[in-house]
Amino acid sequence: MEAQRPAAILHCRDFTSIEVARALEAIAPLDGVAGNNDGPEMVARFGRRKIIAVEDIRVGLLHGDGKRGTTPQRALTAFADEAVDVILFGHSHIPSCVRCGGLWLINPGSPTDKRGQARFSFAVLDIDGAAVDARLVFFEGTPSVPKRVGRRADLGVSVLRRHGRGSGSQP
Repeated sequence: MEAQRPAAILHCRDFTSIEVARALEAIAPLDGVAGNNDGPEMVARFGRRKIIAVEDIRVGLLHGDGKRGTTPQRALTAFADEAVDVILFGHSHIPSCVRCGGLWLINPGSPTDKRGQARFSFAVLDIDGAAVDARLVFFEGTPSVPKRVGRRADLGVSVLRRHGRGSGSQP
């Protein structure tokens, strides 16, 4: 992830501990949402669902756990009444990056816990004003996780690269 030179890291999996958040913050500014395996401290800090503005793009973040429908269906439902350009979600560890009309629907997978997937993954979002390009990055081998976080950290991150001066808040 560091090689991607991120402007920010957006996290939508379980943090599992504050140390995970601190390790990610050491790489780039961090924003995200807490997952179903996070305690009250992480929920209080990050919340369970949010929309952030990056330049002219609105990004919805959601972990995606729940009982009805698939994880992508829950993500779409959670933001059905919102004007968003991108929805980032986690929970399932199944990487996907698809366009649904004018909307990007992205699960970055996980760079630390591939859970039956062939390779580790994360997502890269390139934002320039009102333009967004998104892609998954896949890799094999042992993930590089700082020792203070531990190998069992459940990361699901999207690397955000801003290009334009644009408007809107930054994560």
